[in-house]
Amino acid sequence: MTETAARRVLILLASTRADGNAELMARAAVAALPAGTEVRWRRMAELALPPFEDIRHSVGQYPAPTGDLARLLDDTLWATDLLVASPLYWYSLPAPLKLYLDHWSAFMRVPGLDFKPQMAGKAMYVLCATSSGDEPHLAAPLVDSLRFSAGYMKMRWGGAVLGDGTRPGDVLKDEAAMAAAAKLLAA
Repeated sequence: MTETAARRVLILLASTRADGNAELMARAAVAALPAGTEVRWRRMAELALPPFEDIRHSVGQYPAPTGDLARLLDDTLWATDLLVASPLYWYSLPAPLKLYLDHWSAFMRVPGLDFKPQMAGKAMYVLCATSSGDEPHLAAPLVDSLRFSAGYMKMRWGGAVLGDGTRPGDVLKDEAAMAAAAKLLAA
């Protein structure tokens, strides 16, 4: 991205709880963005996304998405940067985020969309709230899922920040994580 290119950041709030620790980290990241950066927030749990059906090896093509899925696709293509703000649920992705990633398989097979080439060059970042404390390796499945997905799409991996917090607001006590979150998008 050149210095003059407009930066557009899509914040994907993956928690099923509003105002959780991952969201607080995302707010710190956005507050540190330069003036003029465009930002869109999407709370995944509030979107009525249809179930994903894998028809790759039968019909092979998917129709253009509609409703909230179409709006989420538009936001995804609009963005230069995707920031996933997610709690660690059972060592993996929350269901709304996993469903969104499953739909990437469909997006790649919508005639004329060219989803994968359009994703190439975008950046992906992750802010993850955990209750793992001194065991950050427990978040590796979540982080790796997103890092590998970004790599497959030829996206730039911007990194991940883990914050310690169980109850809403606990992550604010993790000063190192909050400082790292504020710097994540500046990197």
